[in-house]
Amino acid sequence: MTEKPVVLMPEDIQRIMGKDAQRNNILAAKMVAEMIKTTLGPKGVDKMLVSPTNEIIVTNDGVTILDEMQIEHPAAKMMVEIAKTQESEVGDGTTTAVMIAGKLLENAEKLLEKKIHPTVITKGYQLAAEKSQEILNEIALKITPEDNDVLKQVAMTAMTGKGAEGFKEKFAEIIVQAIKQVGNFHPSNSTQPDDQNSTNWNIDLNDIKIEKSKGDGIKDTELISGIVLDKEKVSVDMPSVVNDAKIVLIDFPLELKNPEIDTKISISSPDQLQSFINQEEKTIKEMVEKVKASGTNVIFCQKGVDDFAQYLLSKERIYVCRRVAKSDMEKISKATSGKIVSNLNELNPTELGHAKIVEEIKHGDDTLTYIRGCQNPKALTILIRGGTEHVIDEIERAIKDGLGDVVASLKSQLIVPGGGAIEIELARRLRHFGQSLSGREQLAVEEFASALEFIPTTLAENAGLDPIDVLTELKSRHDAQERNVGLNLFNNKIENVLEARILEPLKIKTQAINSASEVAIMILRIDDVIASSGKGGMNSVGGLPPGMAGME
Repeated sequence: MTEKPVVLMPEDIQRIMGKDAQRNNILAAKMVAEMIKTTLGPKGVDKMLVSPTNEIIVTNDGVTILDEMQIEHPAAKMMVEIAKTQESEVGDGTTTAVMIAGKLLENAEKLLEKKIHPTVITKGYQLAAEKSQEILNEIALKITPEDNDVLKQVAMTAMTGKGAEGFKEKFAEIIVQAIKQVGNFHPSNSTQPDDQNSTNWNIDLNDIKIEKSKGDGIKDTELISGIVLDKEKVSVDMPSVVNDAKIVLIDFPLELKNPEIDTKISISSPDQLQSFINQEEKTIKEMVEKVKASGTNVIFCQKGVDDFAQYLLSKERIYVCRRVAKSDMEKISKATSGKIVSNLNELNPTELGHAKIVEEIKHGDDTLTYIRGCQNPKALTILIRGGTEHVIDEIERAIKDGLGDVVASLKSQLIVPGGGAIEIELARRLRHFGQSLSGREQLAVEEFASALEFIPTTLAENAGLDPIDVLTELKSRHDAQERNVGLNLFNNKIENVLEARILEPLKIKTQAINSASEVAIMILRIDDVIASSGKGGMNSVGGLPPGMAGME
């Protein structure tokens, strides 16, 4: 009699083990890195992403590309997570983080083929990542919050390659000015060079509102000391311009409350009906009178405004916007120093906000409400103008990168040279560190160092330069102790990038290396993939179905 085979799992489970599982995961991660590497640097190219509904996004922002592509492969999804973490932590350097992770896995594959165990490789990568953080903190340059020129250069470096080159100086000025205005800074009086005093810095980028308006050109983008709302006044009879605005912010409706439970009113005569209507009007009149008594001439309401209330407020020459988003209400409160009022009886002149002017302005099809001239506003608006929606969206991404970089620089007060200089110096020092190790981890540290060199190599490739020549010259000059030498792609020369003012915040590099090494280590430790095929079918990347889970 033949023995019956033991069935562990149902038939629709697919299992890939050992080297095949590792190869599949590494291939998927490499494909993600290869996909976005052409977007790196000032000479990087853009990608056009078209949705099923024919919406178009043109961008070279790493996280936007990966997010919109809806990648299904589980190992590739981990790479997308790196980009998202980089975006939320710093706002820039997403392509760099993904590329380093992809190259770490590609280099690990070479070691796996030499019969080196994944545990040894992960140990080496871990040592190299820890050492990288030490070296980065050692060679980072200290700046002070008063270094406005340096902060502008950081913003300009962040915006290169994103369609904002022609006006990057103007944008950098706007970015630094906005952050300095909304941040609560308490700069250190300490003379100690190591005193970062980062705990005294409080910057919330949500206080900088980015509003977009089609029409005019990119050059007309401006910083407004106040808030711009995508709203119009509720009635044409209201004034279009209010000077010396006294602003009230209310989060209750200027209309009659509806009962929360079903209610019926029985009316048996026309007099009763008229009395009911009169009572409604009287209640609304009382509400408007209370608002008027506070001395206000501008109302921003989070809820609805009754038609009769609109008529009464128009007669009083009061400017009203309704259904203003809660986030915008909070920003107006910070900009004008007004309080958000939840109860009509609490309304008094001390709750009002102030601005020099509130006006409604039409730009093409858009109607916007401007609140300008706020005294010491703690919330501002950057109004982006441009010819098309795609241009405006890409400028917005560039400005957000610039904002993130400047905030990261201010919080740590540490910057590093850009243009691939820091990666070459890091790789050189890591190789030196690797020689002090005795085991096979030395080979992993060596591969970690060469993965970092992938950044300057790609920068050169994207600019049409010979990557081997560039890498050779960079290495030899760094060996000669010229540690700030990198690629200046504005003139295609290898020179001191500090003098060329190509600067990046330290946080970009520390976060990218942290995330990349952690994900590479996690993917390398997987040697068994157990996947339920479900209804999704096979996925094209690496031939694995969606929804799979990795197990060690």
